[in-house]
This record gives sequence, C-alpha cells and structure tokens, in this order.
Amino acid sequence: MLEPDAHDLADDADYAASIQQGPASITRNDSLGRNSHNDPEGAEVVYTKDNVAIHPTQAASERISGRLKLIKQGNALSMTWLPYKGQSSNARSEKDKNLYTIRAVPFSDIRSIRRHTPTLGWQYIIVVMSSGLAFPPLYFYNGGVREFLATIKQHVVLVRSADDANVFLVNDFENPLQRTLSSLELPRALTPMCESPTSSDPDKGELDKSSNIFQNGRKQKHHDPARDISIQVLEKFSLVTRFARETTSQLFGDSQYDSYPSNDRWKDGAVSPASKRITSSDDSPKVRDEVPVAADPVEMDKLSLVWGKPRQAPLGQEEWATFLDAEGRVMDSNSLKKRIFYGGIEHDLRKEVWRFLLGFHTYESTFAEREYLITVKQSEYETIKKQWQSISPEQAKRFTKFRERKGLIDKDVVRTDRSLEFYDGDDNPNVFLMRDILLTYSFFNFDLGYCQGMSDLLSPILYVMRDESESFWCFVHLMDRLGPNFNRDQSGMHSQLFALSKLVEVLDSPLHNYFKQNDCLNYFFCFRWLLIQFKREFEYDKTMRIWEVLWTHHLSEHLHLYVCVAILKRYRKKIIGEQMDFDTLLKFINELSGNIDLDSTLRDAEALCICAGENGAACIPPGTPPSLPIEDDSSAYPQLDDEIL
Repeated sequence: MLEPDAHDLADDADYAASIQQGPASITRNDSLGRNSHNDPEGAEVVYTKDNVAIHPTQAASERISGRLKLIKQGNALSMTWLPYKGQSSNARSEKDKNLYTIRAVPFSDIRSIRRHTPTLGWQYIIVVMSSGLAFPPLYFYNGGVREFLATIKQHVVLVRSADDANVFLVNDFENPLQRTLSSLELPRALTPMCESPTSSDPDKGELDKSSNIFQNGRKQKHHDPARDISIQVLEKFSLVTRFARETTSQLFGDSQYDSYPSNDRWKDGAVSPASKRITSSDDSPKVRDEVPVAADPVEMDKLSLVWGKPRQAPLGQEEWATFLDAEGRVMDSNSLKKRIFYGGIEHDLRKEVWRFLLGFHTYESTFAEREYLITVKQSEYETIKKQWQSISPEQAKRFTKFRERKGLIDKDVVRTDRSLEFYDGDDNPNVFLMRDILLTYSFFNFDLGYCQGMSDLLSPILYVMRDESESFWCFVHLMDRLGPNFNRDQSGMHSQLFALSKLVEVLDSPLHNYFKQNDCLNYFFCFRWLLIQFKREFEYDKTMRIWEVLWTHHLSEHLHLYVCVAILKRYRKKIIGEQMDFDTLLKFINELSGNIDLDSTLRDAEALCICAGENGAACIPPGTPPSLPIEDDSSAYPQLDDEIL
C-alpha cells in the first residue's frame, strides 16, 4: 500500500488552497446538511455542487447539467449526480438523462478519480469503478474540483497515485481488479498478476520488469498466449460488478433511440420467456429443474442452408491476376470483395491485397501510381516519426502526455502476441517496430493518442506487411474506422452494443427477453469481441481471415455485429437452459475463446444479415463503427483516457 505521508494530498496545491480557504470554499446551498426527498433517510449531505455537466456528444447543445453531491450515511460515503429536470428542450438530452444519472455510488465501489485541468477549457474528473467501468467525465463549469477532492479526503482514504499525479486512489488497501478477477475465476488473467503478491499496484512486479525492455534490452520470454497480460485490461470494461450494471441498466432501454423503427412484427408473441430462477424459502441449495428453452424463431440450421453459402478456397496469386487490367487496376472491386468474403486470401498474397481492403491503395490505382504512393508515404512517415524521436530528455521531463503514452506503449508491446515466432525472443526487432509505429501514430493522431488494445489491432498488420511505413498507414486507415472504439465517452462501443441488442431482439426475441429478465441487456459480455474485432476469440491465422472478411464490407459494414448474434444463437439453448446470470454468462463467453468454429459462424452471420435485411440495417445508428465517422466541423477527438482501459 502507498504510504499516506508520501503520496497523499498534502503536497497538492489545490488541496492546500482549499484547506486554507476553509469550509466556505465548498459550494453549498440551503439544503446542505439536510435530506432532500432524493437522499437516503438519515443521510448527511457533506458537499454539493451545481452546474456540473456531462457531454453525451461533442455538441454543446446536448450538454446535460446537474447537481453533484457527496452524501454520508453512517461511516459510508457515496456520490450522486442528478440532472436538472426540464433543463433542455433538446430531445436527445432529455432521453439521455436516465442513462447518465448517477445514484448513490458508494466509495467502496470506486477505484480512482482522475482530475483533468486543461490549460484551456473547464476542469473535469473521471470516476473509475473497481470493475474498470468509468463514468462519463463530469465537467465543473464553476470550478470546485479541489473542494470535491478535499471533502472526499475528510471521509475516506484518498492517496495520490505514484505513477500519475492527477490520479487519486480510493481506499487503496488492495488491488480491486484482482479481487474482481478472482471472483470470476479467470486463471489466464489472474496468473500474471499473482506473480507479485506483495504489490498492490497491478503495474508493479512483473509488469515493471517487462516494461524495461527498452531500457536494458532484456526480457523474459512469454510463450503462453493465455498469459498475455493485455487481455486483462481489455476485460476490465467487461468485468462489471452488480452495482455498476444497475447504474447502466437503462443503457439500452427502448426510450434511448425512439427514432428507430419498432421490431414488434419480428417478435414471436406466442413464445414465453424462460422461467425465472428457482429459489427456496429456507435458502438451502437446490438442484435446478430443467428449464424449457423457447424455440428459436429463426431456425439457424435451416436458415444457414438456405442463405449461408459454404466457404471457398482462399484467393490465390493466379486468380488475383485475373482481377487486374494491364496497368494494374482492379476491374471489378465488388466481385473481388465478394470472392474474399467467401474464401479469404492466401497468406503470401495478403500483403498486396490488404492494402486495398484497408484503403491504403484505391482500386482504381495503377502499378506505377501505387509504387509512387509507397515512396511518398515512406517519406511522410519518417517526418512524423522524427517528431517524437527529436524529443530530448529535458523536453520529455516537461511533456507529461508523451511520457505517459510512451510508458504505456512500452509496457503493451512486450506482452502482445509474444507466443508468435515473429514477436518472440529478447531484443526482437519487430517488437521495437511495433513500439515505433504506435508512438508515431500517437503523434499523427494526437487527439486520440494511444489506448490499450491498439497494439492488438496493429500486431497482425505488421505481421502481414513486414514493412514499418506500410504497416503504419494501413493501421491509420483501420483506426479511421475503429478509433471510436477508444473514445473517452465510450460512444463508439455503446452504439455497437446498442445495435447488437436491437439485432438480437429482431433475430431472436426469446433470447432478447431472457437477457432482459436477467439484467443482461447492456451486452457488456460482448465488449471484447467488438473492441478488438474477435482477435482473442480465434487462432492467429483465423483472426486474419475473419478480419479480411469483415473488411470487404460485403453485405454490410457491420457484419461483425451479425457474427456476435450468430455466436449467441449457437449457444442460446445452453445460455437459457442453464439460466445463466450476467456473471455466469460473462465467464462462459470468455471461455469460448479458441472454441468457436469460424467457417460455420461466418455462414450463420451471412444468413442472419440477409434474413434481417432492411430491418437489421435500421437497428444500427448512423456512424456506428466501423462506418467512417460522420463529418463535422469539430477537430476534437474525444479520446478514451490512456489509463482507464
């Protein structure tokens, strides 16, 4: 545990100022210290702040303002944020109020609070739960962050992180992520953490050793992909505690997107939802009765036979040549995409064809134009790369964001796909290439920067391209589509999870009803699938195959959502029959990794996409990744904080 006298708030200028100013610096109103009708009985309001806002989008008109409170009841402190009633005529803001309302979050469930004090703009904080789930940023338009932190410190243990002066750890007596992982019995995420049991910081111990590869050039080998530590940071968002799930239970309610068409005509009204769990009056354990499973309204096996075509042999070099004219132009890009959709690409040909699928080359380009573009882009890449290479140690001391991102990248690349020979071994030059590409991208797209998970998306591209510059530009094009997955407000992920819930409602209403009864409509158990495009669910070669199928955008830009539905439908009988609750379902989904048949899944997804037709397309909000973002006049890219994921 961190020593309070070394890392508490005593050396914080804001905290010291608030103490000198005294209690009057804390914003109060007439109701402070007394209960309102929304506060628990016997509770004391110890802090209140008006005009604290949440931004669902970048549009200022959709800002939701409200009142932030700290409430003490007995020895427990909790936080609430309630939006003002009738504050805005904006339709979306009104609908989002219930979604973003924070009701009585106990500090025992909070891991940390990150303070942001930009040079221009308003201060804001991000509250991170023990599960890893983060609430949207809370903007203090009238100031008050230092008073907020000072009040918390008076009632709970609040210490400054040794790694980041702007992160304050709450009740940091033990590692809360480790506690959550232990409860779910996920050994592949647990093992690396447990190697240093005396450390309360998940980034200490073996992680610190692995991050030193760029200082001393040595590192122990990691051959077991299940021990790849980066998987646990991806699971942090999906490991949601019961409390956190309750706060997001309205995330995908029917009222959120009323503008989308109703799917009632797809529902099978005659089918009854699965029975509720059996409980006993004396709380003694009982063996569950066999639960009848409602029939699948879309009979998957028959549907796949009718509409899902069998997979073909991969596209080879000779066949590829037939798609090109004498000057190298692709004569029929749609036919090429369709061919790749059904068969994939031979590995030796991937480097050439992936450039087209990812948008580095246009289908209308000639051999000569492509060669010229490669030369130009190589020079452009070197120019961008020199921006961070030219940073001196003295400059780096004054460049906090660069140090933070570089440190995170250094840690991630040495634990990404190390079981592959291409990335295995000490002083592996390909690991250094991955680091350089990610650092260069963090300067190319400085607003988005780097977030954990990006190394997983880059790894197969570098493995295929075997060229630093071309890997970078292909990665840039991929991130143009998947970048919103890493937004600070999680909007990219929320839109996909919302669309997934609607597609399940369209294509399997009994399963949708079962999820609804069991508080699973947030679909967080599919978070990892969407975030890194199933990379953890299949073997490496199969991951490359499903990616190139998805990149064709044949049938739909959002085929990955139908892949999710196909997997869920394949296991619907087990899910409903065994009455899985959220935690059991999450554990089951994680254990599917490596056990999903790719060919049958793609065939099922194709059949579901065709079956859903326009009704399925209507379930997906415009701009949902991997669609290219809708153009606007704003240059700001709301990134996910580097440390949160």
